[in-house]
Amino acid sequence: MRKPYALLLPLLLLLLPLLCAAPARAADNGSWSVYPASSAVSTRPYFYVSADPGQTIEDEVVVANKTDAPLTFRLYAADAYNTARDGGFAVRSEGERMRGVGAWARPAKDRVTVPGRRTVTVPVTIEVPEDAEPGDHPGAIVALDERIDPGDGAVALGVRRAVGARVYLQVGGPTLPALAVEDVRVSHRQPLVPGLGDSTATVSYTLHNTGNVTLDPQVELRARGLFGRTLLTRDLTEIPSELLPGQRVRLTERWRDAPQLDHADVTLTATARDTRESATVSFLAVPWLVAGVLVVGVGAGVWFAVIRLRGGKVPWRA
Repeated sequence: MRKPYALLLPLLLLLLPLLCAAPARAADNGSWSVYPASSAVSTRPYFYVSADPGQTIEDEVVVANKTDAPLTFRLYAADAYNTARDGGFAVRSEGERMRGVGAWARPAKDRVTVPGRRTVTVPVTIEVPEDAEPGDHPGAIVALDERIDPGDGAVALGVRRAVGARVYLQVGGPTLPALAVEDVRVSHRQPLVPGLGDSTATVSYTLHNTGNVTLDPQVELRARGLFGRTLLTRDLTEIPSELLPGQRVRLTERWRDAPQLDHADVTLTATARDTRESATVSFLAVPWLVAGVLVVGVGAGVWFAVIRLRGGKVPWRA
């Protein structure tokens, strides 16, 4: 017998077209897609818009239903951000505060019903305010299916699905590419006795886009030991391809075969669009069990040496 639902939690899932840096194509989840209207001479996977402060842009968005039954969607604009997990491209939900595209773009209809295997085109107006900051303002035009999929099982998880066409809006004015590497840390795990196990270090750091344009950062990891010996040189690959203005992303890199007895300086260097920033942190790799035994042994040797110098008598105090 199927148990009643113990929990219903509506979630907004902006699927892979929004979360991943995918090749240029329409945002699509298999059931419906969202993309800019095409002209007679070009096809656009996303909205690429340039405007000056105070300018109004008119465009159109297409919602295509790939199922046999009619679907009803809620249309809205939203700001984009980088996800904390991996820095992927994502957009904010409708109830959140919008500061860019989500506040400036308006579809002509906030709800639209698309017949099965058909498309509907909706005009979109983007009004850039007079005091808009120059630079990049990424976002999306989102088509949300408001139906809740109740799921299955004793504890159900209600899901609402959405797909959005990205909007890359650039407001005219001075542009400043700037990048920072912040809060670099190293956690180190090694065997108690050197050579009797693997030694692994995890380097964690924050990439921060402090400028007003989207960056495609490259990060190099270097580690040097005592006397300047090179322990590691690596170009990192698990980094976001689009680091949006003002966004911070926390990233980690695993270092296998890290030193077991050394003093290492770890340096991360990030480069993007003529900007280059570095940050360094040091850590001490010591086999603490062996070090503790040595300290105890040295201490015991000193103690017995003192006793012998005093004629073999242990001093006594009441």
